[in-house]
Amino acid sequence: MKLSQLLIPTLREVPADAEIPSHVLMLKAGLMRKLAAGIYIYLPLGKRVLKKVEEIVREEMDREGSQEVLMSALIPAELFKETGRWDVFGPEMFKLKDRNDRDFCLGPTHEEVFTDLIRNEVKSYRQLPLILYQIQTKFRDERRPRFGVMRSREFIMKDAYSFDADWEGLDASFNKMYRAYSRIFDRCGLNYLVVEADPGAMGGRDSKEFMVISSVGEAVIAYCESCGYAANEEKAECLVEAQEEELREVEKVYTPNVRSIEELVKFLGISPDKFVKTLIYKAKGKLVAVLVRGDRDVNETKLLNVLGLREEELELADAESVEKVTGAKVGFAGPIGLKGDVLLLVDSEIPLLRNFIVGANETDYHIKNVNYSRDFKADIVADIKNVVEGDRCPRCGAPLKIARGIEVGHIFKLGTKYSEALGATYMDEEGNEKPIVMGCYGIGINRTVAAIIEQHHDEKGIIWPMSVAPYHVIIVPVNVSDEEQKRVAEDIYARLLEERVEVLIDDRDVRAGVKFNDADLIGIPIRVTVGKKVKEGIVEIKLRDKEEIEEVRVEKVVGRIKEIIEEKLRELS
Repeated sequence: MKLSQLLIPTLREVPADAEIPSHVLMLKAGLMRKLAAGIYIYLPLGKRVLKKVEEIVREEMDREGSQEVLMSALIPAELFKETGRWDVFGPEMFKLKDRNDRDFCLGPTHEEVFTDLIRNEVKSYRQLPLILYQIQTKFRDERRPRFGVMRSREFIMKDAYSFDADWEGLDASFNKMYRAYSRIFDRCGLNYLVVEADPGAMGGRDSKEFMVISSVGEAVIAYCESCGYAANEEKAECLVEAQEEELREVEKVYTPNVRSIEELVKFLGISPDKFVKTLIYKAKGKLVAVLVRGDRDVNETKLLNVLGLREEELELADAESVEKVTGAKVGFAGPIGLKGDVLLLVDSEIPLLRNFIVGANETDYHIKNVNYSRDFKADIVADIKNVVEGDRCPRCGAPLKIARGIEVGHIFKLGTKYSEALGATYMDEEGNEKPIVMGCYGIGINRTVAAIIEQHHDEKGIIWPMSVAPYHVIIVPVNVSDEEQKRVAEDIYARLLEERVEVLIDDRDVRAGVKFNDADLIGIPIRVTVGKKVKEGIVEIKLRDKEEIEEVRVEKVVGRIKEIIEEKLRELS
């Protein structure tokens, strides 16, 4: 393709609403343009990269025996109502009515649709196992679209679903998808971790996320360098040990206007891990007192899972409700002597602590030397805390590391959650009817592209891995007015096209600096510069990720380019 004919509106300035490198560079390099909040148009370069990622996904999914289909993006409400998810998705689901006042939605996910297909088409164990997948646009009305395509309202997803006769079959399908995903992200040139994850609204059990390590990632990951344990913050656990300390007598202390942990630490001169804070929540109308160590935060996803609630059903209680159950102003809540019907839920670490400090449920007072079991007991004990750097790994005890990550893939063992709800059954060898056992496997295509840029860029622009680059080579004649430079550049271009090499030629009549800057910005892996040395039969090859320049004879340049491409692709395979 000639650059003069390509729709590639590069920008020199950073777009005002771009927050992270991938968002900035996808706009500056002319990969996409914003249509509305969280909605983007993909221009030719962006579309080519999306297609490259999709083809890698297809090749690896097909290698594991999965079959591609294409479902409707417009889904009747009845399917989501059968599983109870019509309301679970809440305002994130784009809902609409047809001319006959029937409810539909734009598909945020497709478990129900795939399960509906299978319940109508699969009747016997002989038809199992099956893995079906599609690559299609999904729609979610994000409350706060941001970070470009990292969190958008319209996005392309590869979603796959496995259908097996039993859990052993599901394990095999799950492992196939694990292998496929690992190869996909390896081929995309990504540095990633596979972490234990919370299944969220999808349900089921055994969930793993493929997380690309990035400082701009929205997810927090805890991982162990010693044994390989990794989990996102909604699932991460840590070892806690019982404190060996003689129990002391309870003592009420006067703490005037001292409400926060920071204020208590300063007032009493005691470290924050000797405090236990009590947070009062409203959970679907019921009050819940939640206890965690003073230097820790409640993980509300863990809390929601323990309580069996949705996000919109949980909130911190207002001051009036707090005063009603504690008899004190906000800041002095504790577990001893709560009034009324309050559920007491404590983090699993609390019973192992000794002689800690809590609010006294009396304004301006706290209680020292409180101990679980002796002084109070909980209705529920569960892990509801966020782990922090230095906590001990639950598997081997080594210190945990904390990093941020971008979720690019997620695999679930759904089990029979959807097959039972929708009546997707099969007849086994003995003629017994049984529910099909399912798995679910998703990859965000747009987000994968953004994650690649996050890990592969510099101050000049994008540095595409060869496998996903929109073009492999860009030929830059320094001066198109020079007939020999123009002729040689066009000759190399034609020869590369004959060899089926994906190549651009910058035939624009602009300064060489502009051409070099654009080539670096859009990130083409190989640049061939045709300059003054062409009179000596020499051109220059420069790789986008290297500073060195290689001088090559004109007659050998095509062969050398093919060698480089093959070598780079091998590194990613």
